Amino acid sequence: MANVNVLIEVSATPEDAFAMHRASSASESEAERQAEGLLDSQELVGMGIELHDEAVPVPMFLDACNPSTDLVETFAEFSTPTTNPDCCASSVVIPAEVPAANLEQVRKKRGVTLWPNSELTLLDDEVFDLAGSRGGVDCQPFRPAATVAVIRQLLGVHGVWSDGYRGQNVIVGIIDEGVDGDTYPVVGGFARPNAGLRPGAASVSSHGSMCAADILVAAPAARLYDYPFLGVPRSGGALQMFQAVLDQRLMDGTPHLTNNSYGIIGVPDKARSPDHEVHNIKHPIHRKVREVIAAGVATFFAAGNCGANCPSGRCYSSGIGPGKSIHSSNSLEEVITVAAVNSRHERVGYSSQGPGMFHPDKPDFASYTHLFGNFGPGRPAGGTETNFDNGTSAAAPVAAGVGALLLSAFPTITPAALKAALMETAFSLGNAVGFDTEHGRGVINAAAAYTHLRNGGVLA
Repeated sequence: MANVNVLIEVSATPEDAFAMHRASSASESEAERQAEGLLDSQELVGMGIELHDEAVPVPMFLDACNPSTDLVETFAEFSTPTTNPDCCASSVVIPAEVPAANLEQVRKKRGVTLWPNSELTLLDDEVFDLAGSRGGVDCQPFRPAATVAVIRQLLGVHGVWSDGYRGQNVIVGIIDEGVDGDTYPVVGGFARPNAGLRPGAASVSSHGSMCAADILVAAPAARLYDYPFLGVPRSGGALQMFQAVLDQRLMDGTPHLTNNSYGIIGVPDKARSPDHEVHNIKHPIHRKVREVIAAGVATFFAAGNCGANCPSGRCYSSGIGPGKSIHSSNSLEEVITVAAVNSRHERVGYSSQGPGMFHPDKPDFASYTHLFGNFGPGRPAGGTETNFDNGTSAAAPVAAGVGALLLSAFPTITPAALKAALMETAFSLGNAVGFDTEHGRGVINAAAAYTHLRNGGVLA
């Protein structure tokens, strides 16, 4: 029988969990030694388990449903630019493959939990079903793309810039397939042992480079960390990158926020897959995202491209439309979930629709896509008039750039307060007032959010 990709969570309490992660990240042999030691401690040797070559054991800290108050407070202290004390983990997660015939035997081991290690997909448009634009929805053939100058005007960034804020002193972590560091200001990042892709080494035509360009629309002075997890496009790869974010945050208080333009594109049957990332909020990837937010890192997620009007051709029917297309980490209450509109304020028909599967009031707001940022005539990656930054993949980093812009002006703002400011100042579309499941609270506006915070909006 075939092997199954899983995350093996082992009960363990390493006293210096961050040091353990750094050591295994720096050395392939140390990563393998630690993983094999954890398997041996649970009597899992001899069951045909194959460790991934790029696997780094990841410590887990916060419980998804009952977090330790003391640990949350400890993580909140990671905002300081000095190195914080190490801390003890409650378990460790190892990406591996297990023979299907041995899954139940492994699952029954005391102190062991098996989790799915599901495939993730970049949320650009690629292929869509044909549908004409109508009723305030933009579908194929899409409206012409907008220039960066138009998007900046719509966001209202120039007034913020005139006050001296352009995203300086803010670092955005891009968790994606990699960024071109020759074109964009990559100043750090992370790579696994045995990884072929290093921070800043991706092509200018990469999806991560598109995200970099779109962050700089609102925050041209921001700098970037590159976390190229999509060399391993599964939850385990994302888990390792989020741990790297947490580890960096412990050492020097950066990055300040992350952009995540990927997701899962179908909803498996819950009865058959109750622990899948879409269904189980205790899955390690969701717990790790929450750890990162607890450490003070605002976390932006693309809503997804499985909206009912013209879903991406990649979407499975089980995950298309209202109530089914915003799920997994993209639907966590604490993250900032971003839908997509074009420069004419029409909802782009592939933009996923709420309610979210973990938190019903999703998306949080909409941002702009279909722009000549990285792609298009005269842009870094080149292309024609029909080749442009697209998907909720582009809308999310445009919003993350606004977040970076606000953080440069209000450096003490918490992730929750930043999210609240962006939601409270988003403007409603059409007859909708307040929240709706297509646009959230409306369309993002940097000028309004900046004014709100400057005039006494809550920062904590």
